Amino acid sequence: MQKPHDNSKASPAAFVQDNTLIAVIELSLSNWLVAGLIPGVSREPLKKLEPNPEDLLKLLHGWRDEAIKAGRPITRIAVAYETGRDSFWLARWLRERGIDAHVIHATSVTVSREHRRAKTDRLDTARLKRGFLGWLRGERGHCTVAIVPTMEEEDAKRPHREREGLVHEQTRAVNRMKSALIQYGVRNFNPKLRKASVKLETVRTPEGKSLPPNTIAALRRDMERLKIIKEQIKAIEQARLQQFEQKPEALVNRMVYLLVRIYGLGLETADLLAHELLSRKLRDRKAVARYAGLTGSPDESGSKRREKGLSRSGNARVRKIMIQLAWRMVKFQPDSALVQWFKQRTESAKGSRKPMIVALARKLIIALWRYANDGVIPEGFRLHSAA
Repeated sequence: MQKPHDNSKASPAAFVQDNTLIAVIELSLSNWLVAGLIPGVSREPLKKLEPNPEDLLKLLHGWRDEAIKAGRPITRIAVAYETGRDSFWLARWLRERGIDAHVIHATSVTVSREHRRAKTDRLDTARLKRGFLGWLRGERGHCTVAIVPTMEEEDAKRPHREREGLVHEQTRAVNRMKSALIQYGVRNFNPKLRKASVKLETVRTPEGKSLPPNTIAALRRDMERLKIIKEQIKAIEQARLQQFEQKPEALVNRMVYLLVRIYGLGLETADLLAHELLSRKLRDRKAVARYAGLTGSPDESGSKRREKGLSRSGNARVRKIMIQLAWRMVKFQPDSALVQWFKQRTESAKGSRKPMIVALARKLIIALWRYANDGVIPEGFRLHSAA
């Protein structure tokens, strides 16, 4: 069976160089360096701009007019730049104005392997231009183009990512308070209790002394911080439940409802997977595993054959949660085909559980992708009854 074309690796559209104006941009916070390739014009212009999209559009239209004067009617303006803070909104803005804008994964562009290679913005634009030209010609291996999300898709990821950051802040605050207490030998006091701030005055060290005043003040500030963090986490969770109730027919919400039916898979994990991976238009199962960062990194040269481990080139959040979920499935889905496969591979091999759990995570994310998109229930999985 013929594989579908991977648009991220090579352009599916025909490339006519005589009628295509090409521009690449080196983005930074202070300025944008724009390099162009104008049909019919021998020079290759290089222009530094303030970070203003209107000035960029004016420059592109000026270069287009130059090509028309040289007798080359421009039917396409192709622009590319690497991923960064300005990448997606600028691509959407340019596309709305008829510019064929593309965002290139920064790590997919080939760089020199010299020990002390020269690196300037001018050289970076030349390297980016070579890679973009290869992609436009339909040649694989030059660079990889990212999918530009809509503003709604970007905004939908904000709640679970914010919650993740708040949970980390909560853990840091609790660890900081416990560390301060242990410095004075206090181990039997729980700073997470609701009335912990009131009870600080009664806490005694092993010497029978009360805590120093500066330590008590610092602990109370941390407790106030912890209270605010908990309230914010609760507000995010309540808003998410309201959104599920208001739009149950939305694609992502339907995926979440399907996922939470699986024993051992909770709402937080389902929400993250649905927004970060499962709702994306991925080509096939290999693309799913690659985006999750659960593919290997082979190192083969001559007679040398070895595996360097996970590529770590995909979504770090998905990779982390999938490895955790794989261990959970071993506990909650012991009779499933995937877990049985994992147990057969590891029952007689010493020290193989950790490497094989990654293989299980890769198989699991592909199975969940098919389940969420096509309704194919993973073999042997126990499901909660539909509400």
